[in-house]
Amino acid sequence: MGGVAVSPATPVLTLSTIGKDYAAPVLDDVSLVLNAGEVLALTGENGAGKSTLSKIVCGLVPPTRGQMLLGGQAFRPTSRRDAERFGVRMVMQELGLVSTLSVAENLLLDRLPNRAGWIDRAELHAQAARQLAKIGMHGIDPATKVSRLGIGQQQMVEIARNLQDDTRVLVLDEPTAMLTPRETTHLFEQIDLLKARGVAIVYVSHRLEELQRIADRVAVLRDGRLVDVRAMAGLREEELVQRMVGREVLQDEGRARRVAGPVLLTARGIGRAQAVRDVNLELRAGEVMGLAGLVGSGRTELVRLLFGADRADRGEITLHANGQVTQQVRKGWRSPMQAIRAGIGLVTEDRKSQGLLLPQSIRVNTTLSDLGAISRGGWLQRAKERGIAQRLSTLLRVRSRNIEQPVSTLSGGNQQKVVFARWLHRECKVLLLDEPTRGVDVGARADLYAELDRMTDAGKALLMVSSDLRELMAMCDRIGVMSAGRLVAVFERGQWSEQSLLAAAFSDAAGRGDPHLTSTTLSTPATAVTP
Repeated sequence: MGGVAVSPATPVLTLSTIGKDYAAPVLDDVSLVLNAGEVLALTGENGAGKSTLSKIVCGLVPPTRGQMLLGGQAFRPTSRRDAERFGVRMVMQELGLVSTLSVAENLLLDRLPNRAGWIDRAELHAQAARQLAKIGMHGIDPATKVSRLGIGQQQMVEIARNLQDDTRVLVLDEPTAMLTPRETTHLFEQIDLLKARGVAIVYVSHRLEELQRIADRVAVLRDGRLVDVRAMAGLREEELVQRMVGREVLQDEGRARRVAGPVLLTARGIGRAQAVRDVNLELRAGEVMGLAGLVGSGRTELVRLLFGADRADRGEITLHANGQVTQQVRKGWRSPMQAIRAGIGLVTEDRKSQGLLLPQSIRVNTTLSDLGAISRGGWLQRAKERGIAQRLSTLLRVRSRNIEQPVSTLSGGNQQKVVFARWLHRECKVLLLDEPTRGVDVGARADLYAELDRMTDAGKALLMVSSDLRELMAMCDRIGVMSAGRLVAVFERGQWSEQSLLAAAFSDAAGRGDPHLTSTTLSTPATAVTP
C-alpha cells in the first residue's frame, strides 16, 4: 500500500531552521517541507528528536528558534487546541483519553451535542458510532467507558478522535504499536482516504516494514539534526537503519540454541478463571522462552500471574536452585513484592503507567527495586545509590544529561533501558518481559538484545512476550503459543516456522481468527494494575 505522490507537490507545512534547547539542544536547524496528499515518514533512534519536532508542529512545545508556515502563512500555535483550530492534529503515543468517560464522550469532548442545555445522548452516540465506523470499529458500544477497553482499542479511539473533516496536517506517533492486524489495516485504509483528500501526514514509526508500505518520503533525524530526506521507493531497509543509527546494527536471526541450565521456575496448572487455563511451563537458566498468541490469548495475563500482579485461583508455582525445590506457593504469589523477594522481575507492557515513576530521576527509578542494597540502618547511602545508577546507565547506554534527569523527559527507548536497569540492580533470577521493545528504535533495541544475551550468559531465565514473531524467532530458544488462555504448543529452536506458530495460535481460537493476521503483528490488549 505504498503512497502515491501528489503532482505537482503543494506545500502545506514548511519548517525552517527549527531548533529547540533545554539544558542542551535537542533539535538543531531542522528544515522540512510537507506536501498535500503525501505521507512523510519521520524516523530515527529514540532521543533523535522526533517527538520534540512533532510536539512543536502541534503546539505542545514552542520552538527556541526557526519558523513555520502553514499554507504559506506564519504558523505559531501556542497550544494543542490552538493548532487544532488550524487543522493540525496529532495522535500521540501516550494516550490522551479520559479513562472515566465513555468512548463517545472522549470522541466528542470539545463539541458535545446538546438540547436545551443538556447533552443529547442519542445524538452523541450516533455521531460517535459514525466516527468509529470510519476506522472499522463497528463492534464498540460508544457508551462503554474507556477504562474497560484494551490498550489497542484505546489507541483506535485516540485515532478516531483526530480524524476530523477539517484536518490539514495529521501527525501519527507510533500509531500501530498497540494495534491488531485488522485495526492496522483499517488505519492504512483511512490514511489512503486522507491522502486522496489532500491531507498531509507525518508518520512517526520504528517499524520499517510499515514505512515501506505506507510512506512516500522518509526524513531521518539523528541527534537532533536532519541527516537525510529521500523517496521511500527503492530504499533498502539496511540502508535506512544505518542512516538512523550512524553505525552498523547486527541482525541475528540464525543464532544457535543456547545451552539451557537447570530449571529455575515451574508452573503447574496455573490459572485464573477463563483468562488463563491450567498452564504448565518450565523456565530454565540461561535460556529465553518466548510467548506468542492472538488478541486475548492470555499471554499478558499469564505473565501477571507469574509475577503476582493478579492472583491465580488454581495451580502452583515452584522455584528451584541446584536441582532442589526452594519455594512452592499454591495459587501463585500473594503480591508482586512476594515474587520480587523470590527473585522474579517484570518488565511491564506499559512502561509509563505501570513501570516507571515518571517525575522521579533515573537514579531513583534504577535503584527502586532494592532499597536495602543502598541503605544502612534505614538511611539511604546516596553515594552508593549514585554509583549503581551511573554504572547501569553507562552499561545500557542510557542517553541523558545525567542520572538526575526525570525519566519523563527521556525518549521511549531510554525509558525502557531504565526499566531494565532496575532489574539488573535487583539481580533477579527470573525476568518476565512483556513487549520489552514496543516503541523502541532499532539502535536501542540492539542494546536491549545485547543485555538479554548477557543475562542468559549469567544464568538468568527469561520469559519474553512479543507481538513480533520475527523478534521471538531471533531471540528465543523455545517459543510457547497461547490460545484462548491455554498454552497449546511449545516449539524448540530449529523446529518452528512462521506458519507453524500462526497455525498453533489459531488452533484453539474457536473461530476468533483474524484473516488479516501477519507474522509481525500478533498482539494482545493491555490490562490495568501495576506491580
